[in-house]
Amino acid sequence: MRSTLTWAQLRDLKCAELEGAADGWGRSSNRADAARDRVEQHLLTGLRGSQEGEAAQAAVARLRQLGKNFQYVYTECGLLRTTLNSLAHEMKAQQRVLTEALEDAATLKFTVHPDGSVTYPAAGEGLVDGAPLKGGTASSQAAPGLLPPTGLTAPNPHTAKAQDIADRITGAVRMAGEIDWRYAGILRRLKAEEGLKVPDATWKDAAGDAAAVRDAARTYLRNAIPLDATPAERRDWWAGLTQEQREEYLAVYPDRIGNLDGIPALVRDAANRDNLQLLIGKLEGRDDDRSITQLAGLREIDRQLGAGTQPPMFLLGIGDEGNGRAIVSYGNPDTAKNVAAYVPGLGTALDKEFAEGDLKRARDTAIGAAEMNPESPTASIVWLGYDAPQITLDDPVSSLDVAGTANARSGAMEYNDFMAGLSATNMHTDPHVTAIGHSYGSLAVGIAAQERGGIPGADDIVLVGSPGTGAQSADALGVGRSHVFVGAAENDSVTKLTNSREASGMGAGVAGGASAGFVLGAGFGPVGAVAGGAAGAVAGGVAGYVSQDAQSKESDVWFGTDPAHRDFGATRFKVSDGPEPVERGHGLVEAHSNYFHPAKDQMSSDNIARIVSGKSSEIVRERPR
Repeated sequence: MRSTLTWAQLRDLKCAELEGAADGWGRSSNRADAARDRVEQHLLTGLRGSQEGEAAQAAVARLRQLGKNFQYVYTECGLLRTTLNSLAHEMKAQQRVLTEALEDAATLKFTVHPDGSVTYPAAGEGLVDGAPLKGGTASSQAAPGLLPPTGLTAPNPHTAKAQDIADRITGAVRMAGEIDWRYAGILRRLKAEEGLKVPDATWKDAAGDAAAVRDAARTYLRNAIPLDATPAERRDWWAGLTQEQREEYLAVYPDRIGNLDGIPALVRDAANRDNLQLLIGKLEGRDDDRSITQLAGLREIDRQLGAGTQPPMFLLGIGDEGNGRAIVSYGNPDTAKNVAAYVPGLGTALDKEFAEGDLKRARDTAIGAAEMNPESPTASIVWLGYDAPQITLDDPVSSLDVAGTANARSGAMEYNDFMAGLSATNMHTDPHVTAIGHSYGSLAVGIAAQERGGIPGADDIVLVGSPGTGAQSADALGVGRSHVFVGAAENDSVTKLTNSREASGMGAGVAGGASAGFVLGAGFGPVGAVAGGAAGAVAGGVAGYVSQDAQSKESDVWFGTDPAHRDFGATRFKVSDGPEPVERGHGLVEAHSNYFHPAKDQMSSDNIARIVSGKSSEIVRERPR
């Protein structure tokens, strides 16, 4: 039987208590995981290496059972934690809808009744006698005759507003009831059998993360996930599942469902919020640099998700593979008319700096676009779905990535899959989509645009702080040169990088590439300005590695034609010059990092917001180089 709620119960629901309970289950899960690790990694290993005989074999068997029990406790508590967190998140969303509807009713002085119906007063004028039109009561899906008939008279102007409020209230309550019923089913399944043993049947019922459960569930769960399908096919697959099947997938595979292009944004967000908590639990307590760095980034994202940020955040992707993965949208990309997806560049990784800085860039763009075009909802996304090149002083070989296109080419494929997923799930027949690339991310966007069919759904392309796109002309980017927009600050040296032939073929060698590499490396990520020198040596030493056949000409930069140059043919928009690299009180490449920052470069951030909001005709233009 489905749960029944009233709007008053939904309004008064204390989601913080659910989140508090989730935190408690999370702590229990982490303790159980640590205990299991001690059993399996220390006690069992030591016993096997030092003891033999039947007694030792019996002890090993008992320890293995103990380890399995701790694994079950870890999984069961983790599922309870993620289920409660997801429940609170979804209920908060419906509370916001309800709150907005109730506030609208109060502003209009309408009366909301316990059953969700809305009474509105007399208003307007009759066409015949000029008398105020009678008030009435609106209910969601009202039966014929409930609203006062209008006949040949003009309708009461309050009627439609009251109906809209009643529909929103009823919709929020109905959705909250569905959420309550769905999560009640999940929680009922998370029950252990009595006793200390944990058989495979219990693992299967709990839909845990252990190998035994995944093996048992593979034939009807994991193998059925359409990993090789198109995003549109995945969308249709998800739509064809029963609610119970969806619950099983979300409980067992939040990581796969949350990162699957073509799955609706609300579902991905719920799954990834669960997976985020699991990742935090997985990395917590590890002392290697990579885990510590990623954990700081995950915690900051988690903090922001729990802070009720506006525009609302949607976690569309999260993972710890490579340098980490995180895709965050401000605004729902499935319901937004304007959708922008920004690809960050060199030095970006899943760390606290990304969670604070790059997320802010996407949020500022969303806020700016909403101000430019308040009638057209916007979703602004930061997409860290690839391994951006890193500058590391202790690994100069890996730092060669910044001079090449391998990372960008790999990222371009993933980016296009993601964009195809946005196109598949957006509710509008023709949403306005903007692809944004910054720094090395502009190379990834440029390569993606040059793939067969271009960037799925893209109408406009914005390139800022670009060392090149791999293209000689804006015409190669698939949206038409009039829809390619470029921002290049006068003091942003990255946009003026010496091309590879000049760096390697004209006697410059390491020294010639050093200045180019310096501005590529300096000021990005935790390695700071010192890494710029390392990047310079790397870039100079491998200058001939990139674009050996490129024509050496005035408009050439490191990766093809300078997007801000007249030869490229794009529309250049005005940005501030930015501080000079040697200016006191400023970073070495601060001009390269200010394009999205309203306080540091209002002109640039406004122009980007205009393009994203569909107002590109209103940008302030600048002459190309």
